[in-house]
Amino acid sequence: TIESKTKTSTVLSANRERRDYFDHSLSLSRSSQLSRREVMFSLMHGLWSYMFSKTEFHVLILGIDKAGKTTFLEKLKTIYSISEGLPHDRIVPTVGLNIGRIQVSNAKIVFWDLGGQPGLRSIWEKYYEEAHALIYLIDAACPSRFEDSKSALEKALRHEDLQGAPLLILANKQDLTNAVSAEELDRYLDLKKLDERVYMFEAVSGYDGRGIKESIEWLVGVMERSKRTETLRARAGYVPVPT
Repeated sequence: TIESKTKTSTVLSANRERRDYFDHSLSLSRSSQLSRREVMFSLMHGLWSYMFSKTEFHVLILGIDKAGKTTFLEKLKTIYSISEGLPHDRIVPTVGLNIGRIQVSNAKIVFWDLGGQPGLRSIWEKYYEEAHALIYLIDAACPSRFEDSKSALEKALRHEDLQGAPLLILANKQDLTNAVSAEELDRYLDLKKLDERVYMFEAVSGYDGRGIKESIEWLVGVMERSKRTETLRARAGYVPVPT
C-alpha cells in the first residue's frame, strides 16, 4: 500500500542518515587521530632537532701575511678535533683559502683562513657577507708591522657586509719573548674610535696553543647571542625550534 511504501521509504532514509552520520563521525575521528599523529611527530622532530642538531657558524680568519693564521688554524684542529693539525714544518703561506671545521659544545664552526699578502687581500670581501664573526690575527712580536695590520683591519671593518660582526683580535706569537701583550695592542689600535661592535683582545700562541680555547669559547657565546647571527639565519630561512 501507499502508506506501507511511505513508511519503508522513511525507514530507509533514516538508515541512510545514520550511516552518513557514522561515516562522517568515523572520518572526523580518523582525521583527528591523523592530526594528533602529525602534531606528535612534529613535536618529537622538534625535540630531536633541539637536542641533537648543531648550529653552524662561519668565521673568517684574517690578518696580514706572516701573522700566523694557518698555524693558528692547525692548532685549533689539534685542540678540538680527533685528528691532528698539520705539523709546523709543513705549514706554508696561504694562497687563496684554507678551510677548517671544529665542534664546540652544540656548535659547528667552519673557519675560512684567507691569505694576507697585499695582492690577496682584495678577495677578503668576497667572504664578508656570509661570515658570522671575524678573527683577526696580529704578529705581536713584530711592532714594525702593526701599522700595516691596523690599516688592513680598519679597511675590513668599514665594509658594510661586516657590519655588526663580532670581532676577536688575537695578539699572536706569545711564545716569543718580545711579543707585546693584548692590552698594549688594544691601546695601539684604539678600536673604540673605529666602530661600535662587540670585540675582545686576547693573547694567544698558535705554536703552543695558549689562550686559544678561551678565545674560541668566548666567540661561540657571542655569536649565539649576536644580532648578526639572527640576521643571517633569517636570510637563510632558518626557523627556530620551539622550546
